[in-house]
Amino acid sequence: MNKALILVVEDDRPIRNLIITTLKTHDYKYLAAENGSSAILEASSHHPDIVLLDLGLPDMEGVEVIKKIRTWSNMPIIVISARSEDTDKIEALDAGADDYITKPFSVEELLARIRVTQRRLAITQTGEQPETSVFTNGELKIDYSAGCAYLKDEELHLTPIEYKLLCLLSRNVGKVLTHTYITQQIWGRCSENDIASLRVFMATLRKKLEREKNGMQYIQTHIGIGYRMINKSHFAG
Repeated sequence: MNKALILVVEDDRPIRNLIITTLKTHDYKYLAAENGSSAILEASSHHPDIVLLDLGLPDMEGVEVIKKIRTWSNMPIIVISARSEDTDKIEALDAGADDYITKPFSVEELLARIRVTQRRLAITQTGEQPETSVFTNGELKIDYSAGCAYLKDEELHLTPIEYKLLCLLSRNVGKVLTHTYITQQIWGRCSENDIASLRVFMATLRKKLEREKNGMQYIQTHIGIGYRMINKSHFAG
């Protein structure tokens, strides 16, 4: 896998240096910015593959940086912030962030999130269309063209909503999807009733995917925020 060009947006020098040292040690190319204005300039000038973004910047909120970048690019943005409140995470994810790491973080966690993002980026750049592909993730297989899903080569009997949820999560494998985003994609709206319905459907979907008590887990719940499909493998063309 080719090493990505990563833009590090962090005004705290020790943390910025830690991230840069980590990237250099693992042969990643990098750019650095200390504020939001510089981040937007670097992103528009150099088109990095991934942005690592702090929310508390001296000149503007990191969420504003996300919104500005999203007006012209879908480059993956991983937020790294000391803000651990669900509301902050939801705001950043709904603005267009792909992932959220809370400080303090481990170097291993940061590298793992970067690798997941790279894999998703590689899939996107191949130009493969999920509707004509077979998605595989561990023992899970989804044949988009046939509209069928299988676990250990045994067909899953899913309701239409469960299947739509499974496809939505698989097309965003490794990415946290908020309740708002999911309900808007599935039902075209978001209300308290929709979120309550989502929880019910997700619970039934998980039971069908994770039948064995100590078996493979596919869906990770981010309490108060949303859901993520855990990346266990890759697309098969």
